[in-house]
Amino acid sequence: MLNHIVIMGRLTRDPELRRTGSGVAVASFSVAVDRDFGGRDGGERETDFIDCVAWRQTGEFVSKYFTKGSMIVVSGRLQIRNWNDKDGNKRRSAEVVADNVYFGESKRSAESNSNYGGNAYGGNSYGGSSYSAPAPAPSYGGYSAPASAPASDFAMLEDDDAQLPF
Repeated sequence: MLNHIVIMGRLTRDPELRRTGSGVAVASFSVAVDRDFGGRDGGERETDFIDCVAWRQTGEFVSKYFTKGSMIVVSGRLQIRNWNDKDGNKRRSAEVVADNVYFGESKRSAESNSNYGGNAYGGNSYGGSSYSAPAPAPSYGGYSAPASAPASDFAMLEDDDAQLPF
């Protein structure tokens, strides 16, 4: 089974950081995500408002570095929660549980959007800065490449196609 979701949009409010009874950090936030297509009549795009939650260090990261209006990329899983409202009615809600969170624009773009009132998506770039668990160094069948190979290990090839066996 596969449950993986990636969304990119702007925060609708500042993230709310709370702690569980045992002190575990959890940040709640909502992301406004434009749909890729316009309305039925070809008019304005519709926007979905997606609730997200980030736990532990990821939650602290979101709370510290993102504010209302920030472009954010969230990678995680979709979770459906069942709960009862104050009248005892059964309810369901969907939220994205964030595994990785990335900046959706460079700091310069974010500053220009806030200082000059640029449009909501003008000048954005996929920043690539993120917070996630460190990845182990890749190894291939027990072999790990050296950090840098000396130049003498390489030889120049002649550009003579006559020597090719095919």
